[in-house]
Amino acid sequence: MPADPATAPGQHPLLDVLTAHGARADRLTHVRTFPARAGVTVDWPAWAEPGVVDGYRSLGVERPWAHQVEAADAAWRGRHVALATSTGSGKSLAFWLPALTAVRGPAPATVLYLSPTKALAADQLAGLERLVAAMPEPGPGPAARPRVATCDGDTPTEERRWVTEHADVVLTNPDFLHFSLLPGHRRWARLLRGLRYVVVDEGHAYRGVFGAHVSLVLRRLARLAAHYRPSDRLAPEGSATLGKIVFVVASATTAEPAASTGRLVGVPPEDVVTVTADSSPAGRRTFALWQPPEVAGFERSRAAAGEAPSHDDDPWALPDPLDPSHTEHESEPVLTTRGTAEHPRRSATAEAADLLADLTAHGARTLAFTRSRRGAESVAQQARDHLRPVAAGLEARVASYRGGYLPEERRALEEALRTGELRGLATTNALELGVDISGLDAVLVAGWPGTRVSLWQQAGRAGRAGAEGLVTFVAREDPLDTYLVTHPEAVFDAALEATVFDPANPHVLAPQLCAAAQEVPLRAEDLAAFGDPRAVRDVLDVLVARGALRRRPSGWYWTHAQPASAMADLRGSGGRPVRVVEATTGRLLGTVDAGSADGQVHDGAVYVHQGATFVVDHLDLTDHVAFVVRKDVEHGTWSHEVMEIALDDQGQRPTETREWGPVRWGLGPVEVTSQVVSFQRRRLPDMQVLGTEALDLPSRTLATTAVWWSVPDFVLRAAGVSADETPGALHAAEHASIGLLPLLATCDRWDLGGVSTEVHPDTGEATVFVYDAYPGGAGFAERGYELGARWLRATRDAIAACACAEGCPACVQSPKCGSDNAPLDKSAALRLLDAVLSHAPAEPTIVR
Repeated sequence: MPADPATAPGQHPLLDVLTAHGARADRLTHVRTFPARAGVTVDWPAWAEPGVVDGYRSLGVERPWAHQVEAADAAWRGRHVALATSTGSGKSLAFWLPALTAVRGPAPATVLYLSPTKALAADQLAGLERLVAAMPEPGPGPAARPRVATCDGDTPTEERRWVTEHADVVLTNPDFLHFSLLPGHRRWARLLRGLRYVVVDEGHAYRGVFGAHVSLVLRRLARLAAHYRPSDRLAPEGSATLGKIVFVVASATTAEPAASTGRLVGVPPEDVVTVTADSSPAGRRTFALWQPPEVAGFERSRAAAGEAPSHDDDPWALPDPLDPSHTEHESEPVLTTRGTAEHPRRSATAEAADLLADLTAHGARTLAFTRSRRGAESVAQQARDHLRPVAAGLEARVASYRGGYLPEERRALEEALRTGELRGLATTNALELGVDISGLDAVLVAGWPGTRVSLWQQAGRAGRAGAEGLVTFVAREDPLDTYLVTHPEAVFDAALEATVFDPANPHVLAPQLCAAAQEVPLRAEDLAAFGDPRAVRDVLDVLVARGALRRRPSGWYWTHAQPASAMADLRGSGGRPVRVVEATTGRLLGTVDAGSADGQVHDGAVYVHQGATFVVDHLDLTDHVAFVVRKDVEHGTWSHEVMEIALDDQGQRPTETREWGPVRWGLGPVEVTSQVVSFQRRRLPDMQVLGTEALDLPSRTLATTAVWWSVPDFVLRAAGVSADETPGALHAAEHASIGLLPLLATCDRWDLGGVSTEVHPDTGEATVFVYDAYPGGAGFAERGYELGARWLRATRDAIAACACAEGCPACVQSPKCGSDNAPLDKSAALRLLDAVLSHAPAEPTIVR
């Protein structure tokens, strides 16, 4: 995040383009300007291998930035490093300089590079190959050119064999490390024996269940490297890396980088050197907050009454997606008992398309970040449609970029944007992670990207390499987005989020211990590497009791034929996906996540594939397959789910509690039982209910972690919330609080679930629960508990700031709701939250 924001004299020239010379000025809610920063260079370190330095100089790097040398120096001295600086600050030099120096040293050394995506690993490989090619011709011996290669699940067998036998630097991802390299460690003995550096790029991406799994995978890696490493091995002269791997974790600017890095790699925070002072140059950056206009005719609340502004003079207006003729659906529809929810404002997708077209027409090179692949395609298509009549061939200057493209397609788009052949690119976060696109004039962010860390990562694409840039955040219809565009201090002045993940989660730890035991039997002295030895032993005792592991005097053993790595759901997808198969041809149409299958591909459900409609004939839960038949229908289907939540007194973690006077808070293990019991057929596009049909599906139980708060009756009545209003008030507060928790934790609303009830049997009072939607929890509920007052204040403010009368998707209605967003009572929710917050301890809403 840029430091020392200030209001610089004069405004960015592209702001006038955004506002259409004032016609759209009412949509601009706030502008903040961050001043330019000069770069600071230093000499190359004396220990750096001359050939590596010559290679960098050949590529135009005469002197490195100060932060690059600070991080490289610490890594060379054998210290683990957390390098958390801004986008485009040259983090890769900081880890490749010591790594390649070690590779070209007198003792054979190897390096492992991990990235969360294959695209980023491929981009790093391309840069690394340019560097190696720029090094002077080597002589025979240890200073030969480093041999670098990527290796992942798509690598052919012959190439993989060469990598295992010859590569000095291997670039891969955590999935390949977990499922292939570590289980097949004997084939990788050469790499593991010489392993000196492990680079973990984009460290802020490892959060939640994925982060917890990767943390334990890295500990398994370190254990195997120690297993293969000779005890008498000498470190390079001047280096302090004797006897251990050095981890370098590179990430965007985050809160508590040393703590996050230590938790990720399994070392105390004090063993991590933190480098956060960015010494690379940065141009002046202007940041605008943008709220799409109200839809004409939407019923506003009395407090905000007034005629909706007319935008007939907007020269760049595009067809609104709320128009019945418009077919784009940028998100899940928000349903109510009366049909589709009314939308008070134009969608962020349509608004971003307008702005992208505007900027492209004025010659600005622009990235538009969207929340989904469909959103990226839609923004690009709408922008092209508008530009087509403006000037011949102008529409060809806009394209979309997302995951799923072939590598050569991605490279062609990246090169076209670099050269200026493309002016506008609508993209998912595939371009957020490290891919080298610089020198852009503007960035549009359509919808909150989940965290401030991601926001600044995306914003860093504007004005890279010291140029001036413009960033515009366009709000979606969402409680969090509504809050942010009306509370700029929450965007610009709040502390960045800490990366939240919990390696001690027994649902994550158990399969990882099994995988470790299959690799090399676990000994008592190994347990501390995986967490608190007593907690680890408790999990091992459960695994032995269930027959997963066998206990012997010498340790714990895996004795089954199947691979233990298959037990771990590394990215938290929820288990084996359900295949969608056309019954008449046997053609595989796609897959649905296990956790979503009951609600999406139940018998009678309508399934859409590439614009064609199919109806589910039968969902086979045993074989995890849904058989569908092709059928043209004029309706869609929406399932209805019932849910119960119970405190789990037998959970492996104790419940924590605290009191705000009469209001009680809790954090602890819960069991969430859900069941899809029926579905509705709704006519399209007006969403009229055509019929309801019962379903006979099993209930599902999720053991997870929740935060909850309970309110006694006398507090409700004193706040003017009657018994009839209580269910709607609790339900509305639950929805809005789920939408706002991502303000404080590195999560998305889809990572969470909620239940509210006017009298819960375990608390005896009206209670709102918010739980992590992952087995065992992911650490998100814990953040809500720690920051409860700030969380509920933001929730209350977001509801109050919304102009609607009775509730809408921008405040209390949710696309996730399984009960058609009923009952909901917006005004009663505000009275309820005011009453709860009146008992809260004094605490500022924003940490400055």
